[in-house]
Amino acid sequence: MNLLLDNIIFSLQRAGGASVVWQQHLERLLKDDSFKCKFLEYDNAVDNFFRKNLSLKNDTVNILDSKYLFLKRYINLYSKAKDEHIFHSSHYRVEKAKNVINITTVHDFTYEYFVKGLARKVHSFQKNLAINSSDGIICISESTKKDLLRFLPHIKQEKIKVIYNGVDKTFRVLEDNEILEKKHPFEDYNYLLYVGDRKSIHKNFRMVVEASALSKIPLLLVGGGQLTEEENQILKKKIGLANFKWLTGVSVEHLNYYYNKAYCLLYPSLYEGFGIPVIEAQRAGCPVVSTDCSSIPEVIGNIYLAVKEPTAQKITNKILELSINSSLRKESVDMGFEKSKNFSWDKTYKETTNFYKELYFEK
Repeated sequence: MNLLLDNIIFSLQRAGGASVVWQQHLERLLKDDSFKCKFLEYDNAVDNFFRKNLSLKNDTVNILDSKYLFLKRYINLYSKAKDEHIFHSSHYRVEKAKNVINITTVHDFTYEYFVKGLARKVHSFQKNLAINSSDGIICISESTKKDLLRFLPHIKQEKIKVIYNGVDKTFRVLEDNEILEKKHPFEDYNYLLYVGDRKSIHKNFRMVVEASALSKIPLLLVGGGQLTEEENQILKKKIGLANFKWLTGVSVEHLNYYYNKAYCLLYPSLYEGFGIPVIEAQRAGCPVVSTDCSSIPEVIGNIYLAVKEPTAQKITNKILELSINSSLRKESVDMGFEKSKNFSWDKTYKETTNFYKELYFEK
């Protein structure tokens, strides 16, 4: 079966959830003899953190010029290929060809809910065009599927397949004798952990800071880009310079270590298409205090720790209930670990390629 994979996501971001999903998928495709793969890629893709983990053969990659990519990213592709093949883009593009089967992966509807103005209109136009032009649509959660049908109610449900994201096998509960050099000053089980984007309004980062201040538990921040001056000032004012630390360039092994040794992961996001950090934390035996909205109920182990209509005080109350020796903590760790077993990249890959075959042989 012939596949053409559009790696544009590696040129649109240096890292991020969509890059993780695409890298994990390609990594498995490269080992699968069932498919003959070709790739489209721009010359700046090598700057992506996750692209560096892939070894694509030069004769399988059509490298394109990234000049004017800010415009090219919105242009669908035209092919003269006569062979029947599947085209799957990593970011809302389709291929115009006689014998092509287009598949689109929909991660979320963040723009539609939280962004206004021209940026939203352009993003939604491209996304909707890709969805409307596709033979098959992958949604990464039931919540995302529900959102898709809300914004595009004419789409036939039989075209949609819900395929959950996975979790890296590196995330696991460590043995007592496994110790890594930590790069923060906080004692084990005495820091709140926050992972990823802080700047998007729906991530609710200010509530994280407020909850750290109210609970009087230090805050470890991982990734999400350089702290802005505004963020620095808020953190210093609310919790004090000695009570927060930001880390970047953290390896998966170290992130797993920080999950293992955290008091809990704070994830008070107001909207998620999936929520990869929730699964990572639970697989590493870390309790998660989150919100009860969008996809979170589908991935969190103990729904009791997911707060409806969150406030900093409500989040803090859940944090304080999770004392190190509490039965709630043990229960939440156990439930989260069991829930995490439902998600793996191997399962994601199998379901995705089965969808390929289903669409290919139906057509």
